[in-house]
Parts: sequence; structure tokens; C-alpha cells
Amino acid sequence: MMSSQELLQSALVWDNHACPPLRPNDVEFLPALDRYRAVGVDVVSLNVGFGEQGIEDHIRMLGMLRGWIAAHPSRYRLVGSVRDIREAQAAGQLAIYFDVEGMRALGGQVDLVRLYYDLGVRWMLIAYNHRNEAGSGCQDDADEGLTDFGRRAIDEMNRVGMLPCCSHTGYRTAAEVIDYSPEPVIFSHSNARALWDHPRNIPDDLMRRCADKGGVIGINGVGLFLGTDRETAPLIARHIDHAIAVAGEDHVALGIDYVFDLSELDDYVAEMAGTFPASYGYSAGMRLTAPEELPLVVDSLVALGHPARRIEKILGGNLLKLASDRWT
Repeated sequence: MMSSQELLQSALVWDNHACPPLRPNDVEFLPALDRYRAVGVDVVSLNVGFGEQGIEDHIRMLGMLRGWIAAHPSRYRLVGSVRDIREAQAAGQLAIYFDVEGMRALGGQVDLVRLYYDLGVRWMLIAYNHRNEAGSGCQDDADEGLTDFGRRAIDEMNRVGMLPCCSHTGYRTAAEVIDYSPEPVIFSHSNARALWDHPRNIPDDLMRRCADKGGVIGINGVGLFLGTDRETAPLIARHIDHAIAVAGEDHVALGIDYVFDLSELDDYVAEMAGTFPASYGYSAGMRLTAPEELPLVVDSLVALGHPARRIEKILGGNLLKLASDRWT
């Protein structure tokens, strides 16, 4: 059996969700992206906005990030297709694409899906914790399900190759999204509710339905959703292990959800009590899993008895297959 370092160096390693500071005039944090390459990560999705943030917020972040990537071609490559991922890996570059957490970013205009896709966004959430024009969130008291606007947005996402994502989305809405979409739907960064009962985690039946449609469930490293404020790697591995048992080894991946500026996260928690309520455990100083802890996750998967071939699927192989099928 290869060591964790050997696995990380030999496999395609893919983190489907990371959170840079959402400050479009501040590039000081961007060299921290090199932390991913240092531990063997080849591909990462950077969030460009969430929740109530609107069109301008997202476009400004996309403009800044695209400019940074273009200015540093030896280190980073913007993903347009799966070919870019392979070429970036061969060149030692970090392949980067973007994600949007919630359909407020569309401003009620479905044809913006194509614009976001052309700018590098490859998946978009239906709803971030609370209801929007497309559907309900996981923290809404009543889940009213997928709306007509949500269906039209999914139609357009499927047409252009963008993946609908149901992390942060309410149960009924997520189930209706999976049932409605003829193409795969993902949970980019959601853990198992069977292991830790939190509204951000998803029950086994949604995992199965996602897998049955060809989708992928990304396990995150947020302590609040793992049930710990201490060592996260063994629990990440347990959630991966559970998801494999429920959905199959071809439908599980990583969406670690690391936030680079922890003080900004603390500010969001303090200022957005409706989005991050204390009653659900949100607080300052939440435990997150840094890129440097990824070898510990691999070690924990090995300790649970998972073979190298399966771990390689979790690290990136499953997302690569899905992207190969869906991204134009």
C-alpha cells in the first residue's frame, strides 16, 4: 500500500469547494493558493459568492480571480475543459474553476447561467440555507420545493454543462431537483446526517438518489458538520466511508470547504445571524480542515481499510469522470 504522500502525488487530487475572502479589491490572500499544490492538490473550485449576494458581487470576484490567474500562468490555469485539468497537472499548475452558492446570483435572469459558465463557474447551488427564487434552503422552517424559475435554471445549466448543486438546499427541494434533472446533480460539500444530525448534512436517501442519477457527494471538513472542534481527519474519513457504503465508491469525492480568512468567517457569523444561527452551532472560531491536513484524511481512509484504487476515486477520479461527461 502506498503512503498518503505517494497517493497524493500519484493521483489526480481535486477539492470541489474552497472559500477565498470575498473582497474583489484584495489579492493579498491569493498566494495562499500555493498551499494546495504543496500538498499535491491538482484542481480546486473557488467560491465567488453566496447567499444574498447579487450579480455585481459575483462578477467583481470573477473579474479579480480571472485576472490573477491570467497574470500567473506558470502557477495556475483556468479550467475551461477537462483537457485543461490534464495539461495543468502535467505542467505542475493548479487548475482552478469557480462555484456560486445560491441562485441570487442570477437575479431572476436564467440566461446569466451561460455568462457564468463562460467565466469559469462549473457548479451553482440551488439555495443557500434559505429560500430564494429557485427553491428552499436547509434552514427554512417550511420547504416549498423547486420553483418554476428553478426548473428553468436547471434546464439552462444542463444545456451549457454546469452542474446543479444541492448542498445547503432543503430536503424537498433537493429531492425535486434530482428527480427533475435528466442530468447528474451534485452535493458539492455535504456530510452524512446519519453520522451527525445537522440540517446542513444530508440523509442517506438523498445520497442514494444523487448516486442513482450519476451525481457525486463531496464530503467537507467543517467541524460543525462533522461533530467536532478538534481533529477532523478521522471523522472526514468516517463520513466518506459511510457515503461509500450508501452511494457507492463511484459517487463520493471531496469538497473540503476551507475558508482562507477565518476572521472574515467570524465576521459573517456575527453579522448574519439569520444565515448562521447560533441555535445550529455557528460561532466564532469554528474548526475547519486546512489543505495541509489532507494527508491525514488519506491516512485515516487507509486505516479504515480502503484500497489505493478506491481512495484515488475519492481524491479526484470520480469528479474527473463526471466533468468529462458534463463539461463542454
